[in-house]
Amino acid sequence: MEVRSRAPGKIILAGEHAVVHGSAAVAASIGLYTSVSIRLPSVNDNDDTLALHLMDAGLEFSWPVGRIKEMLPNSVNNDASSPTTCCEETIKLILIALKDFKIPDAKIGIASGVIAFLWLYTSILGNKAAKVIVSSELPLGAGLGSSAAFCVSLAGALLALSDAVAVDFDQKGWVSFGEKDQQLANRWAFEGEKIIHGKPSGIDNTVSTFGNMIKFKSGVLTCIKSNMVLKMLITNTKVGRNTKALVAGVSERKNRHPDAMTSIFAAVEFISNEFASIIQSTSCSDDEIVQKEQRIRELMEMNQGLLQCMGVSHASIETVLKTTCKYQLTSKLTGAGGGGCVLTLLPALLSATVIDKVIRELEECGFQCLIAEIGGNGLEFRFEGRS
Repeated sequence: MEVRSRAPGKIILAGEHAVVHGSAAVAASIGLYTSVSIRLPSVNDNDDTLALHLMDAGLEFSWPVGRIKEMLPNSVNNDASSPTTCCEETIKLILIALKDFKIPDAKIGIASGVIAFLWLYTSILGNKAAKVIVSSELPLGAGLGSSAAFCVSLAGALLALSDAVAVDFDQKGWVSFGEKDQQLANRWAFEGEKIIHGKPSGIDNTVSTFGNMIKFKSGVLTCIKSNMVLKMLITNTKVGRNTKALVAGVSERKNRHPDAMTSIFAAVEFISNEFASIIQSTSCSDDEIVQKEQRIRELMEMNQGLLQCMGVSHASIETVLKTTCKYQLTSKLTGAGGGGCVLTLLPALLSATVIDKVIRELEECGFQCLIAEIGGNGLEFRFEGRS
């Protein structure tokens, strides 16, 4: 039997950094996915190995089931219906086992993802043999939620093969879990994110699981439904950034200028709230859509200006802003800033010729360009066949 699942990445539409200081922010799923395929051996197969192939990284791992039992003895008593946290001792044991694979230094960050894989797999399916293939349309480490999409997609595929959720094996095409099972997948994905990031907010995996858009403030996440089609050009500057340092820098600036920075955070709150209001309102005519797009452009422009005031822009981001501005397009950074990715709103009536020109010019600067619709479906799965 084989199951395939997919989960989207995410962007921050408004409110990054200010959300740390109590303001609201809006995040959304993007139409770029991480996919996980799990094939269980047939009755006649003698394969007793768990194999993992990370296609985009060009890395393969495999463990005899007996080795997994030794490394994770509790995997024989797995309970897929009750997500559990991986302890530090277990992480150390898995790390020791990974040394046999000699992961290249340039890809050593992937090790935490492999640990998350082994923990989620054995916690949900136990120590069964299988072949697992992971592929992604999301660039790694660019602030687009690639690790969360991996954890959500993996949790979804594993749960679909477990006894913890009720699924119809005869369903065709991509299908979604019910809300209760979505919540379970989200909780398992969060456990994976904790292995990879330590103390994640839970925003990335929640957006990836449920899709559409989420408004969050002071730790409270609220799912919101978009009633308009938004398309964005996502430019990956390929400039690495230190999120912790950027967050700390904003806090230090607030300590130096408390009144000014408090006013900036308050302005961001208004922008996030208005953004959420616009995308939830219905549009009945082309003119109304154009008006809503204009309002969103202005909000993005204001938000970017406030992010610059917070000190989190970067020369690469400014290059994207100047390039897209030449074509009367509006852009803003998304996520931590200091590099990373930049969003550019692509109006519904914008010609393909203009889009091609913008992309060509940005790629000449060494950037990577991706086009995605915003606020689409979350976690989905399908069965590829039974044996």
